[in-house]
Amino acid sequence: MSDKEGFRSNPDGLQGRTTRYDTKKAVQTVWDGCRIRLKVTLVREDGADTLSFFVSELQGGYRKEMNNSVIVSLRDIVVEFDGQRILDGLNLDIHDKEFVTLLGSSGCGKTTTLRLIAGFLEPTSGKVLLKGEDITGVPPYKRPVNTVFQKYALFPHLNVFENVAFGLRLKKMDEETIRRKVRDMLEVVGLKGFERRSIGQMSGGQQQRVAIARSLVNEPEILLLDEPLGALDLKLRKEMQLELKRLQREMNITFIYVTHDQEEALTMSDTVVVMNGGKVQQIGTPEDIYNEPKNAFVADFIGDSNIVDGVMHRDFLVSFSGVEFPCVDRGFAREESVQVVVRPEDIEVVSPVEGQLVGVVNDVIFKGVHFEMHVECEGREWLIHSTRACTPGETIGMRIGPNEIHIMSRSEG
Repeated sequence: MSDKEGFRSNPDGLQGRTTRYDTKKAVQTVWDGCRIRLKVTLVREDGADTLSFFVSELQGGYRKEMNNSVIVSLRDIVVEFDGQRILDGLNLDIHDKEFVTLLGSSGCGKTTTLRLIAGFLEPTSGKVLLKGEDITGVPPYKRPVNTVFQKYALFPHLNVFENVAFGLRLKKMDEETIRRKVRDMLEVVGLKGFERRSIGQMSGGQQQRVAIARSLVNEPEILLLDEPLGALDLKLRKEMQLELKRLQREMNITFIYVTHDQEEALTMSDTVVVMNGGKVQQIGTPEDIYNEPKNAFVADFIGDSNIVDGVMHRDFLVSFSGVEFPCVDRGFAREESVQVVVRPEDIEVVSPVEGQLVGVVNDVIFKGVHFEMHVECEGREWLIHSTRACTPGETIGMRIGPNEIHIMSRSEG
């Protein structure tokens, strides 16, 4: 659409009534704290009204942002236990109606962060804000938040219906409303007809659905999930990952999910927060976190990576392992020492004559969808994932394209 064409909108939904907007100079880029968005501002030609909305660039396309407001803010959070600092000056904004995952290894502070938001823990210093209001000292039962725990915490003496109805009975709702809400929620989580089933007769996946239904039936604004899939087997865990994402979309509320499993985070999340040592290392979409890691910790923690030292000679040209490679990175100083990240699946196995690098295969492991190979090259071992089967002791060539090379400043490592 050209500037001259303008834009017609019917915000009032009335037939025959349209408003003409001028799109000239309408689009600008805005950094919202975790990603670059395009802000579109449409101004009525008579100047009497404007219409604004955000779109996000995702995988080469755009999607309209339904809600850009921040629902939870953590400001300068410090948490100390017995003199040990668990969270160290944490600052984090969580947007409304997003699926946000706090990802990190054990002891990084992710569950502590969740407990702060739930109200189970107060910070040593700093503030917890809900929609801009300080709720740092507000008890859990007064917050519009519910939690699904790893061990579910279901009541074994109550059946499925009564487990889900528990919170509604505490609110002293009438029986008709309770029955309607519980049955509607059990249908949403795929447990219609299980109302009178004993908890002890439910499988692990079904128990988890009961725990989720019990949390969602109270209509919280935020659902906190503390590694709820940890006790499930691999196949069921993968099924529940998709189920949780479906529920989040259907309920249209904010999910804050804690896990140490990188695949879970990449599968379900709108936004991933990578944590280490009580600090946020990187915030971004799953694609950003995987393809554009900010530092060596993120690159190594999210999937497998080959991280090598290199020199950025100039824009779009880097050398490592004794070879110069074209790349797509720029903005570094000439001859700057850098770290180079190459994912194992991005290395093409070719003949030694065709390879930019040549190495010897040390060992090969069959992984089902690919072969994992450890290859000795220029004094270091490279990890390669390939559908091509090689044999230990074989000399192979390795080819790496410009788009498969990611450059990081050594200061970021």
